[in-house]
Amino acid sequence: MKRNPTDPDDGVSRRSVLAAGAAGLSLSMSGCMDNVRSVVSRDGDEQLSLSILTVPTEDGRATAQIADHLEENLRTVGIDASTVIRSRSEFLEQSLIDGDFDIYVGRHPADYDPDFLYEALHSTYARANESGWQNPFGFASTLFDRRLEEQRRLDGDERRELFVDRSYNFLDTLAAEKPFDPICRPSEIRVARSDRFDGWDEDHRHLATRTGYLGLEPTDDDIERLTALVTDARPSRNVNPLSATVRERGTVVDLLYDSLGTVVYTDEGIEVASWLAESWTEVDRDEIGHPDDESNGDSKTDDEPDGDGKTDDESSGDKTPDDSDDKTTLEITLRDGCTFHSTDDDDDGEPVTARDVAFTYRFLEDTTLGQSSTPAPAPRYRGQTSAVDEVVVADDADDTLWLTVDGGRDVAERALTVPILPRHIWLPELEDRISDFDDFSVEQGEWSLVTTDSVEPIGSGPYRFESQSERSYLHLERFEDHFTLREDLEEDHLRGPLVDELRFSVEPNNQGAISRVENDSADLMSSSIDAHAIGRIPEDHDDVVRLEDDSWTFYHVGFNMRRTELGFRKAVCRLIDKEWIVENIFYDHAEPLATPVTDAWTPDRLAWDGEDPETPFIGTDGDVNVEAAHAMLESEGYTIDEDGAVLRRG
Repeated sequence: MKRNPTDPDDGVSRRSVLAAGAAGLSLSMSGCMDNVRSVVSRDGDEQLSLSILTVPTEDGRATAQIADHLEENLRTVGIDASTVIRSRSEFLEQSLIDGDFDIYVGRHPADYDPDFLYEALHSTYARANESGWQNPFGFASTLFDRRLEEQRRLDGDERRELFVDRSYNFLDTLAAEKPFDPICRPSEIRVARSDRFDGWDEDHRHLATRTGYLGLEPTDDDIERLTALVTDARPSRNVNPLSATVRERGTVVDLLYDSLGTVVYTDEGIEVASWLAESWTEVDRDEIGHPDDESNGDSKTDDEPDGDGKTDDESSGDKTPDDSDDKTTLEITLRDGCTFHSTDDDDDGEPVTARDVAFTYRFLEDTTLGQSSTPAPAPRYRGQTSAVDEVVVADDADDTLWLTVDGGRDVAERALTVPILPRHIWLPELEDRISDFDDFSVEQGEWSLVTTDSVEPIGSGPYRFESQSERSYLHLERFEDHFTLREDLEEDHLRGPLVDELRFSVEPNNQGAISRVENDSADLMSSSIDAHAIGRIPEDHDDVVRLEDDSWTFYHVGFNMRRTELGFRKAVCRLIDKEWIVENIFYDHAEPLATPVTDAWTPDRLAWDGEDPETPFIGTDGDVNVEAAHAMLESEGYTIDEDGAVLRRG
């Protein structure tokens, strides 16, 4: 493997200090962002002033245009708004790690299951100031927490009724409180060549998931490489599966690393199907005991880094098992004979065992494995692992374990979608970074183990890392020992890597990428095409096919609730014309939203019906009605001076 890693200093970087929010809007006094400033009227009163954090056009054209639309309307009504432009990685660092924003405009990765709202909004993460998509808004509501916890405990129709059929549920609370405002869900459209690979049009293939790249049959024996174009250069620099700033979606990670289950599309919808796990069965928790019960389960492991002689039980954490009916336990059997990729082409890879699975959940819950003075959960996969109560490894088999979650089966199966990490790679990496076992602390989400590009990208996935060149490409090779290449598999979703090489080449220009596919210098545009370039897809090319997938991601405006109060957030939301944005920025290749969950989980009262039911746009065709906006702001206690400026409340 050819790599040129550049590892940051292993010392701990410090989190930016978050400005404490007070009742009323004090954005112009926060001093946290270089573009926030006080603007004083001629009478000495302070004008409302805030910054909108976003990305440059080259990193997200639609995102930047939404920010421009919002800034223009804020200025039109007399609020001094300015846009702060940051690169994609810097934007994620400033919003998700430093928490240093007033308002931001971005694209939320969301998930197929509405349980993503748990990590997005539960107050636990706001109190802990966790990095990542764990409640960057600072939203805190005890009642809302209870509703998030309740939906985790339910399954099937009962869970769906909680979202869809109740007269008032936490989606209504979300729409009313506005920690963020969902704007629209874009179409995911890509192009591919049909003359070199068969299978693009197979049912249930989705190119945002691992299965989108598997089972593609070369049309000629001489075809050895599939070239996929990406507009985002970050995978060419860093493939660390834990980083919150190098990716929003996990497609590359899912090709390098296996998970116990995998997300598949079926005629009935989205489900989690077997992958690295051959099977799982729901069992009674009492039948397996727990790590304190010496009669059942391998209760000890050496996952504790060398240094203080302590041992941890092989559990996902230190939660105390109980007999609650709200917990779900799955007995999981791993596929036989699976191995991790080797670190040397001449060596066989290490076997994937239940201990690696237990290590993964323990490690994702605290990347220091208890060595830091405070836990440091991985900034990714927090939603899945936060539900895990315990992982127990069988004492008489390397392929059997029990996973218990604090919730129902839906939540348990979502927990099976995290990448399984090789213990023999990550444990030594942790030990190497601990210089003093007696005095060791890290900043969650920022310390080198979760940001570095120097950890060997060793997984057990269908493709293995071969090489990368910054801002040029990421090159993967087929893992010849992957279980999907076995002949005895019967499940339709277990497609294998049928081409020798998979190269993700960086092409930042959407139109350039489409042209390269059209001109036969690439096989696929892997990144979804920006709306402005969709019209450039050739309609009469025999060998170019247009691929359209459902999406669960959404564009949104996020509010720092430590700095903003409810009346102001609602006022800002009423200055966003979602219909106009869909028509003029996305050219109708998106659907406007009033709630962030997918249609299957949306109650009729929050379905889009021409306007946002909670905060309808106060204007027409993208242009704000200034008189009506001023009346709205005055009703919230703000003053409008003689020049039309909105003044900060004293």
